[in-house]
Amino acid sequence: MSAAALGPGAEFDLIRRLTDGLVAPAGVTVGTGDDGACLEGGWVISTDLTLEDVHFRRSWCGPEEWGGRAVRAALSDLAAMAARPVAILLSLAGSADDRASGVLQAVGQGARAAAESLGAAVIGGDVTRSPARVAIDVVVLGRTDDPLLRRGARPGDDLWVTGHLGGAGAAVRMLLDGRRPPPPLEARFARPQPRLAEALWLADTGHLTAGLDLSDGLAGDATHLAAASEVGLEIDESALPVDPHAVEAFGASTALRLALSGGEDYELLLAADPALAAHREGFGDRFPGVPLTRIGRVVAGSGVSLRAPDGERRPAPSAFDHFPDSGSPPS
Repeated sequence: MSAAALGPGAEFDLIRRLTDGLVAPAGVTVGTGDDGACLEGGWVISTDLTLEDVHFRRSWCGPEEWGGRAVRAALSDLAAMAARPVAILLSLAGSADDRASGVLQAVGQGARAAAESLGAAVIGGDVTRSPARVAIDVVVLGRTDDPLLRRGARPGDDLWVTGHLGGAGAAVRMLLDGRRPPPPLEARFARPQPRLAEALWLADTGHLTAGLDLSDGLAGDATHLAAASEVGLEIDESALPVDPHAVEAFGASTALRLALSGGEDYELLLAADPALAAHREGFGDRFPGVPLTRIGRVVAGSGVSLRAPDGERRPAPSAFDHFPDSGSPPS
């Protein structure tokens, strides 16, 4: 199977160059460009790297939460593909001081606790010494006979998101300002909840056509779904389930921007045929406290546009990029 297309950005330009010309070998049914790779036999595999001072800072939360957060973020890739978690491989790097003081052990304990709470066993990994920063690499393994992919959305489908958006971004903004977020926002950053059970329930309805998880912000991540499915997406700003605690902390306008571009939410963006709407009440009964919100539609065309309450359309803002303003390297 050919690689799924990605949206714009320097980070994704680099990925395109790294994967250019790769051909999935026998036994691999889904290769690069999705939330995970799929192997014959129903296996799904993905990897995620968490680095100190990039994804977290020591003053923000404790080492157990560093490990737990890294595992939850990685398992969110399985949720994006409606796969059931089975196991993880955990690799840690840190300084000699971090080993001696018990920091690395605490990171590993937090990672293990998070994995086991979500149905995944730790089955191996690696440790190594780092000059300074802690690094946490998590490989996740899951199973599904019918993976949900980023390709498959069709004009006429509805767009849905789980949960609230912008809470993690609001927490990060407060932490960067030297303020302690209120507990609900702190939890959204330090203890994100991958929507594993929610994804399986929704997939069982038979109405999902495409999906991904939201790590870099709704507006930017939506461009990957649009590119992979070769469609356009229209998002209604007024329909977005903005985190009410983010609104309380920053006001409606800033909270909306955080919902679009803040990232770290680990909710699901889903395309589905219109019949999914009949299951929203059942979803609410099964997952109280996790809203399922219709936020727009799939249309013919390309890219992602936002529709303001007055009907005006504008391009979606850019997403988080690990290489901002770096431009595209020469071919």
